[in-house]
Amino acid sequence: MLDVQEILSADRVGADREGGPEGRRLGASREGRPVLGWRFGGGSFRISLIAGCHADEPVGPELLGRLVTALGRLPAEHPALRDQEWWIVPDANPDGSARNAAWIRGIGEAVDPVAYVRHVHREPPGDDMEFGFPRDEADADARPENRALLDWWRTADGPFDLHASLHGMAVAEGPWFLIEASWADRSTALQAACAAAVAELGYRLHDVDRRGEKGFHRIGPGFTTRPDSRAMIRHFTERGDAATAALFRPSSMETVVALGGDPLTLVSEMPLFVIPPRRGEGSSGSAEVAEWKARWAHWQRRLLTSGDDDPDELRVRAEITASGLIPMPVRDQMRLQWTFVREGVACVKAARAGG
Repeated sequence: MLDVQEILSADRVGADREGGPEGRRLGASREGRPVLGWRFGGGSFRISLIAGCHADEPVGPELLGRLVTALGRLPAEHPALRDQEWWIVPDANPDGSARNAAWIRGIGEAVDPVAYVRHVHREPPGDDMEFGFPRDEADADARPENRALLDWWRTADGPFDLHASLHGMAVAEGPWFLIEASWADRSTALQAACAAAVAELGYRLHDVDRRGEKGFHRIGPGFTTRPDSRAMIRHFTERGDAATAALFRPSSMETVVALGGDPLTLVSEMPLFVIPPRRGEGSSGSAEVAEWKARWAHWQRRLLTSGDDDPDELRVRAEITASGLIPMPVRDQMRLQWTFVREGVACVKAARAGG
């Protein structure tokens, strides 16, 4: 496997720089933008990596864009290519990226909170790329991006061993790691390695217990089972919201599992902004995170009704700074995303070997 520094030092593919591998056009987005995928290596261990499903989560595309460049530089005999086969879609949602370009373009070392609050855009249920994969062959209403990805995955010569969908959160206590439920008891080494990496970088884990809501079952501090479309549908149905329930389709994780085998599916959730620790012991929990999201909404309403030169923008920026929120460096997020992927590969290989 590649060292993370090899990835972080690479330019992001498609960043208007000369050189780098050319992607395969898998299809087009709703608005006609190309959906690109890259395939590397010829090993028997098959890895699928995607990012950008949610339009307001740019760090996964940043990491995978660099990974594509790094893999494209390797000689064919390199172990990363000899032992693995990589299927990578750095940005599954190019239309969403375009809508968020006003704050993503200047992401730099960390996200500017005012630019984010003022310009962030996220698709509602029904347009959600993660939960937008075709229900069956007759599901022609699924987004073209999702249909293109599924068609590409179906060309693989066998099932995938690992699939990771890289996501993010606006605010949280720290990194949060979601794991295929059937692998919860087989991934203890993976969990330990990721927890150690989080601590080494000086962060806390995001630790919530949603008690199975939408498929989230707590495995341990900072680790939860991944969400599930059937649980999503049940959640909204039980609340009398059949219209929202009907909008959910299978996720990328469920889709890869349905292709066969026993793949480990992973979802990384990295916060753009880390909330300050609460006083006393223990985790902040869902209630406090919800309070922070409400504060974000308040700041957003104020910014959307003021101009760029309005004094209230300065006041909002000062309030955000005084609140104790800390923008999480993009490179730290990418390091932890790669740790999750790397340890996921090691986890599956150990299981396959009976260890």
